[in-house]
Amino acid sequence: MTSLDLSAYDGGAGFLVDTNIWIDCMDPASPWHAWAVDQLQSCSERAPLHINLVIYTELLVPEPAVDALDALLDVYQAQRSALPWSCASLAARAFGQCRRRGGLRHAPLPDFFIGAHAAVSNLAVLTRDPTPYRSHFPRLVLVCPV
Repeated sequence: MTSLDLSAYDGGAGFLVDTNIWIDCMDPASPWHAWAVDQLQSCSERAPLHINLVIYTELLVPEPAVDALDALLDVYQAQRSALPWSCASLAARAFGQCRRRGGLRHAPLPDFFIGAHAAVSNLAVLTRDPTPYRSHFPRLVLVCPV
């Protein structure tokens, strides 16, 4: 496999919405609820929102309420985007670098797939937890609280 050329990455193709944003949106008791809803609305007015299979699966744990989740995604016209095969090598490379730097052995692999998907698909990431993305994908455009 050839090396990925991410030199044209600018995050301009839309927003990959992280799991925590959807959770906050669905939970009116979350201290981040209003912020998440505002960001979903604001971002959806600027560019398409995206969700991938990793995020979708995380949202179905612990209770797989597929119809309710699909209804929420439809409200925001979130595109169900396939994980590009090319993100596998980027996710593996970032995960390997994390481990070599002494990162936690239980660092969640989903964050690496989400970051890699955003990078290879030219998507910004809407998240309330920018740390894993800043640490392992420093070029990603992030929409986050701080």
